[in-house]
Amino acid sequence: MGGVHGILRYATQPGSSSFSDFLHTAAPELLPVAPDPATVAALPHATTIVAAQYADGVVMAGDRRATMGNLISQRDIEKVYAADEHTLIAIAGVAGLGLEMVRLYQVELEHYEKIEGTDLTLDGKANRLATMIRGNLGMALQGLAVVPLFAGFDVTAADVSSAGKIFSYDVTGSCSTERYYHSVGSGSLFARGAMKKLWRPNLSLDEVVRVVVEALYDAADDDSATGGPDVTRGIYPVVMTATAAGTERIDDDVLGTVVRELLVEREARPGA
Repeated sequence: MGGVHGILRYATQPGSSSFSDFLHTAAPELLPVAPDPATVAALPHATTIVAAQYADGVVMAGDRRATMGNLISQRDIEKVYAADEHTLIAIAGVAGLGLEMVRLYQVELEHYEKIEGTDLTLDGKANRLATMIRGNLGMALQGLAVVPLFAGFDVTAADVSSAGKIFSYDVTGSCSTERYYHSVGSGSLFARGAMKKLWRPNLSLDEVVRVVVEALYDAADDDSATGGPDVTRGIYPVVMTATAAGTERIDDDVLGTVVRELLVEREARPGA
């Protein structure tokens, strides 16, 4: 306990507002550590995640499958999380490292607020995540890549219709602002193709949830690493929104209804 208390005292001392920088100095053993490169192929990998703007903000969704080579290692993994009150983060790539990055990033934002007494801007939050991804470059070059998708509601935006923003990254930490929608992961090509046909400006919440669920369904139809909705087990995509009111997860009961309606339509048009 003494060591933990010492770390906490150090964290509240004046200095860098970056929690990850603090860990590098005070407790580097708590940072994610690269496993043996020989085991990379046997590590669980998270697959497809999508995000789309809509009338009230932004929505983010992820399928529930994690793969380990040609095997399904987990059927109900969660890849989408609230980073803070108005932002969302989802991970594709090595699942374990991705989840560690999400937890570290959540603390990073909370730490900044406590040290500086104010929140980062949405662009500032996106840039902080880029720095963390860049710090993982050494592991990415060993095959341990983590590529998150970041989105949020910009509380400083003058117009609500343009307040939902989406940011994508590559393994070097390069950050790009995406317009309308985006997808990352093994099934992203198919998911983006679906959203290109389905998305339109100022979608309602019900409409945009249908769009992202259908995009993930189409990705699962063509990409073996992406898991489709599992009605038998009651496993549906994780879908979350970020709006002026904060972040919220869509209930599985709602998603179950959306999925069943989609399946009925696909049964009528199996080649669609």
